[in-house]
This record gives sequence, structure tokens and C-alpha cells, in this order.
Amino acid sequence: MNKITNLLIVFLFISACREGENIEPSFYTCEFNFPDSSLTHPEHQQYQNLLDEIVSNGVVGISMSVFKPQDGMWIGAGGMADLHNAVSMQPCNISRVGSTVKMYTAVTVLKLQEEGKLNLDDKIADYLDGDVIDKIENADEATIRQLLQHSSGIYNYIQNLVFQTASTNDLIREWKPEDLLQYAYHKSAYFPPGDDVAYSNTNYIMLGMLIEKIEGKPFYDVFEEKLFSPLGLTLTQFAAEDPVPDGIVRGYIDLYSNLQVLESTYFSGWDYYTADGGLISNPYDMNRFFLELMRGHIINANSLNEMLIWITPKEQDAEFFPIQYGLGIFRIETPQGIAYMHSGDAIGYYANMLYFPDDSTTIVYAVNSNYGKIDQFVSTQAAMENILEAVK
Repeated sequence: MNKITNLLIVFLFISACREGENIEPSFYTCEFNFPDSSLTHPEHQQYQNLLDEIVSNGVVGISMSVFKPQDGMWIGAGGMADLHNAVSMQPCNISRVGSTVKMYTAVTVLKLQEEGKLNLDDKIADYLDGDVIDKIENADEATIRQLLQHSSGIYNYIQNLVFQTASTNDLIREWKPEDLLQYAYHKSAYFPPGDDVAYSNTNYIMLGMLIEKIEGKPFYDVFEEKLFSPLGLTLTQFAAEDPVPDGIVRGYIDLYSNLQVLESTYFSGWDYYTADGGLISNPYDMNRFFLELMRGHIINANSLNEMLIWITPKEQDAEFFPIQYGLGIFRIETPQGIAYMHSGDAIGYYANMLYFPDDSTTIVYAVNSNYGKIDQFVSTQAAMENILEAVK
């Protein structure tokens, strides 16, 4: 589910990379608001060995949370939060977690349906108008449910090579939703609404606009009111409020596929204000969110059932697990069993969250480096299989 398809192919402006800043180690000081017993967890050494192995392969830093009903929560970290200042990664450090926010967006829309403010089978055109509807093919017919499930057929703006060039020409530009949607204007839809599924970030930009239209405030404020604050997710925030907040780990890219990474902390400005990315969080908070969601403590049983109605794509990705699409969530078939998941990346960051319905095992990890040779250790099917074999 990579958000940035082929973006590095057009990475021409390396001079835009910022040199490492001199930052005091205290900048990264953090702590959990509960007693952490991970050091006495029965699987502590096995999990820590996994993280150390991943780092030894060239990943800069990684943090992870694992919940099993019989053992409770384990949280750990390995590698570095900041190479330039030689600061080690801590389990409580925050990181960019990219498109994992789509699950939060979907849950918020489902809560709005529970409140009687919309119906998933309403057309998005019942709420949005103007160029967003008139110039994006299928937008006049697609329903909210189809946007949530990526069955709208609407073109994914990130695949537009003109956008890829424009964004890499100005890596620290902060884009607004309307700017990004222009790259989907007059582009052919992938299929008629409801005919198949195809991942599209454009869907979730529009869903963020829907939330704002109904609630009359920025969608990330709605996240705070309906999700972050009630659940006590103190390590979770949205980039629009503070794009590079205090304590966020540095991001790195393996641009030349030689494990000689470049810092990219200040890139990714296109998702600071959109509901398709831009989340900043921590694997502990994300694990809690996923668990509470699956336990029926955020949305009701009917909403959760709707979220978990699956559509199988007509063509599977031969390089990934067999997959089905739900509402802001995916179902994959792994050697360890069926898992629900959503991953996400930004330039220099990757995160993945998985829940196994057979036994409620929940695994979340976040890394502060990606692309090139690094991806094979964090985001591919083989990387996930390695992690699941050690943890599940």
C-alpha cells in the first residue's frame, strides 16, 4: 500500500536535502504515562532480537508494539532516532505514519453515520461541489462507501507524473487539498464506480473534505475530538497542527540503494492538510487504537461489520499477500493466518499495523527510513513474513 508510487524515480533536486541539524538529545526525551513492564515480558528478548536484526540490515531505527491477550503489551525500539546527533530510538518516540491515517478517517466517517449526519450510500456529490465534483471523473456518481473502500474508480493523483515532478522540485512545499486534487482533474477513472477496487489517495482527500463540510471545522480537529482525546492517544497528532513537532524522529531515505541514507525530515508536505496521510503517532498509541476499534469500543457493532465487508480485486498483486479491501482497512492472507491491516509511508518513514482476528494479536511497527534497499526489510511481503514469524 505504498503511498508514494515511483516518486523517487524523479528525485532530481538532491540539493534540497537539509544537512543534519545540531539538536540536543533532550529534544527526543519522552516517556509513557503508565508503568512499562516490557523488560519482564516473556518474549522480550525474542522481540528485541528481531528489531536488532532489522537494524543490522541497514534500517536506521524502528519501534514496535505487540499485544497478545495472554501476555499483554510489549513495546520496544532499536537503532537510531537521529544519526547526526547520535540519539538512540526509544519506544515512546513519535514518527510519521503516513496512510495508516486512512483507518482513522474511515472510523470518523462511520461515527458521523452513527450520529445521523450522513449515510455511506449517499453520493459524495450530495456534500461536495464545484471542481472537485465537476472535474474528477466518477466523483458525480461515487458514494461515500465507494470512496472509503477504494471502489470509486477515481484516479489516484499521486500517480500523475506532473505531480511527482512538481513535488520533487519543491520538497518542502506545503500543499493544500485543492492543489493536490487538480492533479486528478480530467484524468480517466480506472473503472465505473463499484466495478472493482483500486487504491487511490484522491478518495481520502475528498473524505477529509466531507468531514470538514459536515462538522464545520478542520477534519484533524474532528479526529482529536472523536478519537485522539477520548482514547487518550497522547502521542498522536496531525501534521497540520505542527508539521515537524518537538520530539519527532528524523527521517532518512536510501536514495541510491546503497544504504548511505540522506535525511528527509522536512519533506512530505503534500499530506500535512489531507486525510490520506499526515498522521504523526507512535506504535503504542496505534496498537491501542486498533485494539479498541476491534473490541467495538469506538464504533458500534453494525459500523464495525460494515467496515469489515470485503471486496476482492479482480487482479491480485503478485508481489504481496492475497488481499481484500474493506472500509479504510485491508484483509490479507499470511502464513500465520488472516490479518487486518493498514500500512503507510512518507519520505523517510514507514509504518504498519496488523490485527489477527483469530486471537487478537496486534502488531504495530514504525521505521524512520525507507526506499532503496531498506524497503526489503520493512515493507515487502518477505519483510512482513520475517516479522510475523518472529512475533506471531
